[in-house]
Parts: sequence; structure tokens; C-alpha cells
Amino acid sequence: MQTPLIRRAERADADSLLCLIAALADFENLAPPDDAARARLIEHGFGDRPKFEAYLAEVEDAPGPVGYAFIFETYSTFLAKPTLYLEDLFVLPDYRKRGVGKALLSHCIALAHERGCGRMEWTCLDWNVNAQKVYEESVGAKRMSEWYLYRLMIAD
Repeated sequence: MQTPLIRRAERADADSLLCLIAALADFENLAPPDDAARARLIEHGFGDRPKFEAYLAEVEDAPGPVGYAFIFETYSTFLAKPTLYLEDLFVLPDYRKRGVGKALLSHCIALAHERGCGRMEWTCLDWNVNAQKVYEESVGAKRMSEWYLYRLMIAD
């Protein structure tokens, strides 16, 4: 099995990244970003002051990127260290079970180590048991049960 190439997305990759984000939205039965959100994603990721980083996974037999990871840093006051937050990790269905997702996740874990992060965090949908197995069995992540996720939508 070929090892996927993982590389940081650049502005020239914006269309590929947006296509992968739309594919994730479809997988999660959500609406994809609209035109205004797509423009913001490009500016926020590739503008003068990036708010996130995206990493693309490529394999030899594919015409373009087959997966991506979307990360940014938060901060832990108790550890007094940054936390690497994984917002999205997605692999196109035809390229799953080939080590692409694990390569993306491993790359992010390595980035967390390199940056001196005290931890790495992410969420996973309760029905995505395949991803949960990778997180728990392959990399040893622990599912948190004592914390509840809250979300407040801020209107434009």
C-alpha cells in the first residue's frame, strides 16, 4: 500500500479544498458552504493572517487530493500550553481503508508535538463508529464523557 503524501494546502489548492469540504458536508448530511462562506474560507485560510491551516492527502492513483485535515490552535490555561484542534478530517469514500485518514491524523499529531502542544482535541459524530475505532484503537485517543459540547450561533 502506498503511503499518502500529506502537504499543507496553498491558495492554488482552494478549489480542491472547497470540493473536499463540500464532500464532507454531503457525508454529514449538511448543506455545504454557500458562495459567501467559500470566499471567507479562502480569505481566512490563505490571506494575510490565516485563521486555520489545511493539509491535503494525495495518492498516486488519484487526479487530485483525496482527503484533508483542517486545524487551528486554541490554548489551555491549566496546562499553559497550546492545544491543537482538529476541526475536520475527511477522506473521499473511494480512498478509505487505505491509510489516508490515519496518515492525516498522524501528521496532525506530529505537528502538535513539534509545536509544544499539551494536547490535541477534536469531536466525532456519534454515528461515525469507523472513525471512533481509528481514534481509540489506532492512536489511543480517549473519548471524553464528562464534558458537554455547547454551541452558540452568532448572527451576522
